[in-house]
Amino acid sequence: MRAKLYNRLLANPLTVFFKDARAIGISLVATTVISLWLSNGTNFATDYTAFWQGSFTADFFTKFHLPNTPIAIINDLLMSVFFLLAGMEIKRELVHGELSSLEKASLPIVGAIGGMLVPAILFALINKGTHYMNGWAISSATDIAFTIGIASLLGKRVPLSIKVFLTALAIIDDLGAIIIIAFFYGGSINFIFLLGVIASSVTLWLLNKKYKSLTILHGLIGIALWYCMHRAGIHATVAGVVFAFLMPVNSLAKWELRLNKPVYFFIVPVFALANTAIQIPAQNLEMLTTTLSLGIMTGLVIGKPLGITIACYLYIKKSKGNLPSDASWKTFISANFLAGIGFTMSIFMATLAFSNNELQNQAKVAVLCASLIAAILGSLFLASNKP
Repeated sequence: MRAKLYNRLLANPLTVFFKDARAIGISLVATTVISLWLSNGTNFATDYTAFWQGSFTADFFTKFHLPNTPIAIINDLLMSVFFLLAGMEIKRELVHGELSSLEKASLPIVGAIGGMLVPAILFALINKGTHYMNGWAISSATDIAFTIGIASLLGKRVPLSIKVFLTALAIIDDLGAIIIIAFFYGGSINFIFLLGVIASSVTLWLLNKKYKSLTILHGLIGIALWYCMHRAGIHATVAGVVFAFLMPVNSLAKWELRLNKPVYFFIVPVFALANTAIQIPAQNLEMLTTTLSLGIMTGLVIGKPLGITIACYLYIKKSKGNLPSDASWKTFISANFLAGIGFTMSIFMATLAFSNNELQNQAKVAVLCASLIAAILGSLFLASNKP
């Protein structure tokens, strides 16, 4: 009986994710609140925020050009595992999931494109001619854990088909964010290490011809791939996605299940602790009125649901497609507001868009406020639906 249950879960790891979604959302809220409180409501707030930025003085980090602060280790190394899991989710959905055929994938793909373009356009319009323009991609991301967590808390008011649509849309958003990170938020390219990236990738591809599951050799080559990616000037987290795309298909579900809890209950909460360690003096709350903040908040709260809804409406009208089953337009539009919860990916993009710590903090606060507003609006609209 247990073997049958395990095999069923193995066939569809989304079942496990949906089951954990509420707890994941709660843990993220808790860690964020704790971090903001430690940063602003305690006598050791300055020490707490300084800890995440403090440099390690060991020669080892300097000699090998490794991340040498707690926040850099989290954002460059631990988040590579987060992107590894995201890459596996994308590959599995492309192979035999909701993105495995054009018919299944068309609506979430169209919605995701609209949900990325409209926020970016709104941000650009608000910040045209300013030095904030590099943050155009911050409001284009959707946090899959928070979004599905809130949808799960609303129970039967959110049809399963809507949860699947939001999951597929968020996965495509992740893919879009990965492409943006690779092409727009990297450093200058070191071609010697770029050759190392190519060699590692080719080696992984050849290994998959010989082995049908992951081996220790895969892991060693994966470490080499991460290091070469880091030194090549491409953001190191992209290595996680490349590794996932080059994994044997037979290993995807197994490793998704193994990584689900470590990623969502350890790595992402630690990421939230480190990246929301922001001191916000009361007199500086006017940071929310800057064009940077307004662009991010407008993009997430208005641009996301507007872009998804318009794109899907035009697609359905033109192609005679259908909404997700058991969903009305009211439910569909209401759920699209939840896609404005940027959180993890948007905060991560903010750290890449700006090197200035003050601008990073402004962007992060705007993401937190926008995600809260999107969550409240989406919840209120969906709660008005009859279960």
